[in-house]
Amino acid sequence: MTNQSKKIVLLPGDGIGPEIMRAAVSVLQECAADYGHNFTFNEFPFGGCAIDATGEPLPAETLAACRAADAVLLGAIGGPKWDAVPLTRRPETGLLALRKSLGLYINLRPIDLHAPLRGLSPLRADRTSDVHIDFVRELAGDVYFGEHRLETDPSGERGSDSGSYTTAEIERVAQYAFARAANRKGRVASVDKANVLSMSQLWRKTVTRLGTLHPNVKLEHLYVDNAAMQLVLAPAQFDVILTSNMFGDILSDLGAALAGSIGLIPSMSLGPGPALYEPIHGSAPTLAGKDVANPVGMILSATMMLRESFGLRREAEWIEAAVDTLFANGVRTPDTVEPGTTKVGCVEFSERLCAEMKKV
Repeated sequence: MTNQSKKIVLLPGDGIGPEIMRAAVSVLQECAADYGHNFTFNEFPFGGCAIDATGEPLPAETLAACRAADAVLLGAIGGPKWDAVPLTRRPETGLLALRKSLGLYINLRPIDLHAPLRGLSPLRADRTSDVHIDFVRELAGDVYFGEHRLETDPSGERGSDSGSYTTAEIERVAQYAFARAANRKGRVASVDKANVLSMSQLWRKTVTRLGTLHPNVKLEHLYVDNAAMQLVLAPAQFDVILTSNMFGDILSDLGAALAGSIGLIPSMSLGPGPALYEPIHGSAPTLAGKDVANPVGMILSATMMLRESFGLRREAEWIEAAVDTLFANGVRTPDTVEPGTTKVGCVEFSERLCAEMKKV
């Protein structure tokens, strides 16, 4: 596919967000120039910086632009500066509102252990080979979107959070997981807590029923505590992990730790409209402005956008291959540096990456 014209909304956000966003945009511009695409980038305030400018984490203008875009790239949001802001107007509340407004109900986080970086993994070397896991996380339900209450209690206060799932909410994310597994190794591990939670019982019942419609995909069920243990003991056993919002939030970060740095991991949030792409790390405000941020998670999020939203598989593989070449040549950001490698900053890494892309 050539000569595509796409409107991409940029939400750099807070902390290191603007720095890693600049790196990703430079890579996308190189891609557009080499392949004849026309990518239009429009930047809008979101998160803490939007609170400072407008009083709201998700301004109406930002939301309207996201709805009209072909895809959205998000850097990172939040930080201690906004901890005192009321919960209803915190940066994280803006992210939940954006997901809800765009109808984003699936989060995909691929965990791939790059061969040159296996020394960074906290696992033994014999457990780091052939680890390629797709976390498929439900994104629009569970306790994150339920009722949150703080009440008085004889001991002081009582806090409660309610969560729920419907059959339809489970079906749509499970169908995606089965379809993804069918194009990979054909295995789905569904994670729940069906021995305790009613919504997990519905989850397991629904996923089991859908599994019968996909005979070429092997389905297994794990309780969330066992799944966490298995991710450490034998992560290569997993192909696609399907789970709920809260469990997915926790387990996918555990999966990211296997790679050795949370700065390496991209993600996609998917719904009926434009998808949202973002690295999974935070805004790291103490690192902002020091040129020490790792842009790889942001860059790989942009390559996910090329592949998943635009169908540009060749371009995505070209960028990913260049990233792996830099790693193999010992070019590292501060969080991935090892003895005998060359430490570079965020800006230099993106410059070297663009130069490597031009060689191919």
